Amino acid sequence: QVKWKGKDLFDLVCRTLGLRETWFFGLQYTIKDTVAWLKMDKKVLDHDVPTEEPKTFHFLAKFYPENAEEELVQEITQHLFFLQVKKQILDEKIFCPPEASVLLASYAVQAKYGDYDPNVHKRGFLAQEELLPKRVINLYQMTPEMWEERITAWYAEHQGRARDEAEMEYLKIAQDLEMYGVNYFAIRNKKGTELLLGVDALGLHIYDPDNRLTPKISFPWNEIRNISYSDKEFTIKPLDKKIDVFKFNSSKLRVNKLILQLCIGNHDLFMRRRKADSLEVQQMKAQAREEKARKQMERQCLAREKQMREEAERTRDELERRLMQLKEEATMANEALMRSEETADLLAEKAQITEEEAKLLAQKAAEAEQEMQRIKATAIRTEEEKRLMEQKVLEAEMLALKMAEESERRAKEADQLKQDLQEARESERRAKQKLLEITSKSSYTQSMNSSTTALPTDLPSYNLISESLSFDFKDTDMKRLSMEIEKEKVEYMERSKHLQEQLNELKTEIEALKLKERETALDILHNENSSRGNSKHNTIKKVS
Repeated sequence: QVKWKGKDLFDLVCRTLGLRETWFFGLQYTIKDTVAWLKMDKKVLDHDVPTEEPKTFHFLAKFYPENAEEELVQEITQHLFFLQVKKQILDEKIFCPPEASVLLASYAVQAKYGDYDPNVHKRGFLAQEELLPKRVINLYQMTPEMWEERITAWYAEHQGRARDEAEMEYLKIAQDLEMYGVNYFAIRNKKGTELLLGVDALGLHIYDPDNRLTPKISFPWNEIRNISYSDKEFTIKPLDKKIDVFKFNSSKLRVNKLILQLCIGNHDLFMRRRKADSLEVQQMKAQAREEKARKQMERQCLAREKQMREEAERTRDELERRLMQLKEEATMANEALMRSEETADLLAEKAQITEEEAKLLAQKAAEAEQEMQRIKATAIRTEEEKRLMEQKVLEAEMLALKMAEESERRAKEADQLKQDLQEARESERRAKQKLLEITSKSSYTQSMNSSTTALPTDLPSYNLISESLSFDFKDTDMKRLSMEIEKEKVEYMERSKHLQEQLNELKTEIEALKLKERETALDILHNENSSRGNSKHNTIKKVS
């Protein structure tokens, strides 16, 4: 609406997103290459916004938390910070060392794709994803496939993390980066030396223009008495009056106004964190705990159902495999039975033929014997006839002997065939018995299969009632909560140690592939800080 103030537009965006932690955010626009934020109590169209239509504002985090896990309550707040910080790292507005970039990329993949499944997430599934800063990719002689392999190796270790958990892990790692949450401004001190002013959740920091990682001097918010500006001159008065007042000049009055806005907002949040939570924040944290507990129960229920379903599917697959095996055995038994029946029929036919041949030979032998007797009985008068008759008798005897031998051999062969036929019938009987056993097993398997396949439909379900998750903290609850916090601290330290070992291992692994000539100034500075054992927080303590 034409008459809307900045707060009206801002509230509309927050309601649309369902966002309640509004104090971190603002509507940003750009005017004459300078970033500006929409004022809540001023009409939108009264701001010096660009005249072109449509007018564009960016809904962004204006202030950053000191500890994302403790301060960001709503899931939508965590998600918006995750998206913004990830974009800043990929756009290289926040310096991130290579090994940490790979770890952060693995959490971003977990947040987008869920649990790793080698059957779904095959080689090349990250080919179209922007996961690493271009500076990191150019720094090493590594192919996209080699980067994907290292990201996937860590991605597989995040099994079981929900999207909000993966995004929070991303923020917990990112918040320890030196440039996280810092707004930089070009300034000059009283001597005209060019410097950088950094404004963040911890205080004000002064940097060399070539080193945005390590501040030369820091002013924590609790040690600053007053901040003011007059025209382009900015003044920081420390709480300790013995310390000199720090003055500097910025390039534009507009920049001074922006610096003061960020100082006031960050200082207010700094003091707010050190006080008891407001009723609104307490309510949001209670709701967040209930929601987290509800989601945890849902995930556990789903995990149980998934496990039961997988077991049922494995049982079903095993029964189906067993059924197929039994069907194959039944088919083979049927074939063996048919072959046995065919063999038995052939042997029976052959035995019958052999018996008939044996009878025929026996009949011929009897006829030969009769012929011999008839010849013997016939009296031959002459010697010649006698000799011929003796010769015929001899031949008849030899033929009768051969016939007898052949008859005996045929009889033995018939006995053997009868024995083979008996064995074939015994094989046929055994094959029929095995077929009956397989048929009975198959029917039992089918009944088991039908009962098992129905398992998933009978899985238990749980109705979650939010009223049952109310909290009433007493002394015992506080003691228990303190013990849990101590336990979480120990676990966090162990995880941090393990994480650092993993990061060092990856750094050592890819160090041999680094192209030294492509290192940026920030890479060199980060390596020097790491070799000295300097981190973001202990550096700020040293220079405060």
